[in-house]
Amino acid sequence: MKVVLPDSSELELPDGASGLDAARAIGPKLARDSVLARVNGHVQDLRLPLSGGERIELVTIRDKDDPDALYVLRHSTAHLLAEAVLRLHPGTKIAIGPPIADGFYYDFEFPEPISEEDLSAIEAEMRREIEEGRTWSREEVPREDALERFRAESQPYKVELASEAEPPISLYTQGDFTDLCRGPHLQDTSPIKALRLTGLAGAYWRGDERNTQLTRIYGTAFYSQADLDAHLQRLEQARAKDHRRLGPQLDLFHFDEHSPGAALWHPKGVALFNALEDLRRRENAKRGYLEVRTPLMWDIELWKRSGHWEKYHDALFLIPHGEHTFGLKPMNCPGHMLLFASKLRSYRELPIRYAESASLHRDEPTGTLHGLLRVRQMHQDDSHVFCTEEQIQDEIDGMFEFVGFLYDRLGVRELAHAELSTRPESKLGTDEQWDYTEGVLGTALERQGIPYRVKEGDGAFYGPKIDLFMDDAMGRPWQMGTIQLDGQQPARLGCKYTGADNREHMPWVIHRALFGSLERFIGILVEHYAGDFPFWLAPVQARVLPVGEGHRGPADSLRYRLAAAGYRADVDDRDETLGKRIRDAELEKIPFVLVYGDRESDDALAVRERGGGQSTRSLSELLDSFDALAAEAGSA
Repeated sequence: MKVVLPDSSELELPDGASGLDAARAIGPKLARDSVLARVNGHVQDLRLPLSGGERIELVTIRDKDDPDALYVLRHSTAHLLAEAVLRLHPGTKIAIGPPIADGFYYDFEFPEPISEEDLSAIEAEMRREIEEGRTWSREEVPREDALERFRAESQPYKVELASEAEPPISLYTQGDFTDLCRGPHLQDTSPIKALRLTGLAGAYWRGDERNTQLTRIYGTAFYSQADLDAHLQRLEQARAKDHRRLGPQLDLFHFDEHSPGAALWHPKGVALFNALEDLRRRENAKRGYLEVRTPLMWDIELWKRSGHWEKYHDALFLIPHGEHTFGLKPMNCPGHMLLFASKLRSYRELPIRYAESASLHRDEPTGTLHGLLRVRQMHQDDSHVFCTEEQIQDEIDGMFEFVGFLYDRLGVRELAHAELSTRPESKLGTDEQWDYTEGVLGTALERQGIPYRVKEGDGAFYGPKIDLFMDDAMGRPWQMGTIQLDGQQPARLGCKYTGADNREHMPWVIHRALFGSLERFIGILVEHYAGDFPFWLAPVQARVLPVGEGHRGPADSLRYRLAAAGYRADVDDRDETLGKRIRDAELEKIPFVLVYGDRESDDALAVRERGGGQSTRSLSELLDSFDALAAEAGSA
């Protein structure tokens, strides 16, 4: 058989030859350095056979920054972690150990709890395994053989996985350790030049809090120590920006065990929240969106009619009441459909654009909660546009213009990346309908020139969606905004309009959230700016510091006039030294600090700007500069 190399030349190989055989045919150094094969663009273990006519690319240790090369290195290191744990903690049950962005993890059920202090010993054992040398061998076995092996080893999680896997079952062995795994893996441990175990966390088996809580050990690995050192430095910088740390430090919010997954917003946090809400509401009004309010809870019969019950009932907080059961709403779309369906509409009214920033509740598993980025109570800037088929394109283009405006104003456009999610297995509607709706969204992305990747099978049950993601300080992606095209729910909930032909028609609905969860968006903003918010967004825009007791009255008067002009200002008149109060304002990242003493007046204010600038300005000059900063952000 022949395979095609990256330079389009052909390589002749015996039938059934593997990627490693292809590397050997080219040269011994390539065979020694190869870590995986890309076959027709897909990652494949070097040990697996090739087919004639395939395009192959051999990825080597020299491709140390290639995501696939790092993937196979970290996947293999995760198996070393499992071997080390079993050696040091006999009787441990092993679950799964995949590579992830920037590293890997493995989930364990330990006989006795372990702590962060145990990680150094586990890491040392992994280094010993590398020094001893390990090679990976792959075999395929019938399901019953795999089940027999893992039952004999008292590994119930592997038994469960093997019972569900499609035969034949692939096993990988290094040393005395064998794991159920699809691969790919390195040939041996020699490319693993640097590793570090980075932390512990709890994780429910298969992400379901009804299952056993396991211990998740996180780690990372690189092809060089220098790359690991640079990564650890980036991690330390990212930890300093973690919104879970900065939120309480900046007096924005905190969480309490009495309501897990729901933030307690402090006054400064509410000021930040309201600044986003004001921007959203003002820009919605400019674009013809109508603000509405719908109930916080609905009879579950509505969720069954809309189609949400089958997919989302586990996420609903249920409230029995008499003969009925209500659910706190996890989304606004059924309520907006009922608003539209409350009377027969005319085509002349369309498009109708409803907007609502409502409190939503979703019963996220405890183990997945993550500060503001994954919560149980959130506020989502929901909108639903009811339109004709001919209006869909213009409406979606308008949404892209809107999201571009918002992201530019907030300085986060460079953080955003897009995915197009297509039909799931459990979907409403026909394949022909999905062909149309997927085509509309794909064409919209291409028309806007927005790069995107396709996520097969991850669409909503009622239609495909464009999701906008942003990365947190650690580089982990989080879904933010979304645009979804729906031709199913309006029919199920009785939405109709009278067309120009005087006949009834069903409107199309475009679901749209641009911030997404405001909690999540604020979490990303806190990390992006490290709390150093632009002037218009800063919770406190100016702080007045009276020098002494006799200056408190004028300082309060100045604060009042700044507030009357529309700016968020406060006074720090604590019995602390002026230097300490200035330093505290710097730590809180206040954009402007006004020191008021004997020499200050409306004609001469001592102004200290964030970043170190100092000047003397009149009150009118100061307000002019505030107005200019607010106008630059589109906030005035």
